[in-house]
Amino acid sequence: MVANALPLRSKVAIVAGRAAGAASRALGRGRGQVVGGRVMLAADPGLITRLAAPMQVTAVSATNGKSTTTRMIAEALRTQGAVAHNATGANMAPGVVTALAAAPGAQFAALEIDEAHLPALAAATNASQLVLMNLTRDQLDRGSEVNMLAGKWRAMAAGLSEATEVVANADDPMVAWAALAAPRVTWVGCGQWWTADSALCPNCGAPLGRTDGRWACDNCALTRPNTDWYITPDAVYIATPKGRVRPQLALPGRFNVANAAIALAALASRGVPAETALNAFAEVTDVDGRYVRTSTGGHEIRLLLGKNPASWTEMMGLVSTSSALLVTVLNARGADGRDPSWIWDVAFEEWAGRPCWVAGERRFDMAVRLDTAGLNVVGVSADPLAAAAATAPGQALDIVANYTAFQELRARLVPA
Repeated sequence: MVANALPLRSKVAIVAGRAAGAASRALGRGRGQVVGGRVMLAADPGLITRLAAPMQVTAVSATNGKSTTTRMIAEALRTQGAVAHNATGANMAPGVVTALAAAPGAQFAALEIDEAHLPALAAATNASQLVLMNLTRDQLDRGSEVNMLAGKWRAMAAGLSEATEVVANADDPMVAWAALAAPRVTWVGCGQWWTADSALCPNCGAPLGRTDGRWACDNCALTRPNTDWYITPDAVYIATPKGRVRPQLALPGRFNVANAAIALAALASRGVPAETALNAFAEVTDVDGRYVRTSTGGHEIRLLLGKNPASWTEMMGLVSTSSALLVTVLNARGADGRDPSWIWDVAFEEWAGRPCWVAGERRFDMAVRLDTAGLNVVGVSADPLAAAAATAPGQALDIVANYTAFQELRARLVPA
């Protein structure tokens, strides 16, 4: 539905929301997407459905990697037409409606959606494609247990028609069990490096066995689906139904090759050639500040997001070969999850003996954890950039921060 075809109520809602967002930015209260979206939805609760009606909507959801995967999909779709995309990661209803309103008449929408909000927003946008990547523990003080989320996804999948394609990670048992209820699934082997949240079968509760990268229940018939799309064991190639391709990503890490694999599979159904998609992926150098390299006070800084045990495990592999000083930043606000005890599930012992600096509001919790793991904690401060001030110019820093700490650092180091 183009803007001129919207009812007056919807037009007024959009104008009011944009004004609220602009006021929020002017007052330094944020980037305005959430407050603007809230105003729009208060004025017109059906606005998401109206705005999304003319668009081919791809909804991407996961605990980890959804921002990057959605960005890859959006960049590739832009080679085919206009795209609505919630690029700042505002992934609940207010952020979604703001993104849709910002691209009236777009042919496509690539929307990152919070795991718990996916069933409602997939229905509201009439998404014709759902990309389901992984489910792990995150913000349990305000969210659901992993198996509860998987159950909600399965109920959603069971209600889909053949018109909706599900693109799902076959290597995550929780995701696979949920997606198996859908009538139309494209399976992708993305890998699963964090398995602590899927030790038991989501179908019957028995232990899951794992052999050579495959999983199967020891009691019932649930087993890993076969895949035509997958990353090779060395994470150098992506296998497709037409043969192997080699992504040349600017983004680091094996997990980003996995993100590219599932994005590539989703884009194939949208008619985007693999070469076109891979060229678009190669142009993505950061995702709303993630992986960005910047400098301050003579120090090169790489900014990384580690928000839960699974993402920290990914970051550990990325940082392990770096000679940069490791700086960890831990907050525990509402958006982070107020319980930071998850840090004891991360295998920091792999870094025993490594120098590190600890910062953030819960820095003492992290300092105890890292000291217990055998790291050499050389500094503790509220401000993570104190580590730069305390070290000689030229020393690079890898700063790994959880959600709210990351957002604050991004705003300081990478001005809009």
